[in-house]
Amino acid sequence: MAVDFSGTWVMETNDNFEEYMKILNIDLVTRKIAVHLSQNKVIIQDGDKLTIKTLSTFRNYEVHLTIGEEFDEYTKGLDNRMLKTLVTWEGDTLVCTQKGEKANRGWKHWMEGDKLHMKLYCEDVVCHQVFNRKQ
Repeated sequence: MAVDFSGTWVMETNDNFEEYMKILNIDLVTRKIAVHLSQNKVIIQDGDKLTIKTLSTFRNYEVHLTIGEEFDEYTKGLDNRMLKTLVTWEGDTLVCTQKGEKANRGWKHWMEGDKLHMKLYCEDVVCHQVFNRKQ
């Protein structure tokens, strides 16, 4: 059985997020606001089906996916790009590859104890976020 990421997660750390947003060409004002926000993640996992909600006081983003099935993703409100997205398991890690105009784009989710880790990457930039499970 794969790891169950279900739950509500509260951001603890957000390392290198501004550089990640820069590589996505997100404007200065949005970057300055976003870097100071705390994000919450709500993950609903039902077998191979996932809903991932990223919530903040500035902007929310929600994606529905089936692990192992490529889908069209529009990153509305983030960097507003159309992507071909595929999420797969690598051991106990969820690995996402996103094909579009930016190279080497995607993310990884894994758990260590009661913490959810997420690495966002694009080209040669990596952002590492850590979340605590909300009680």
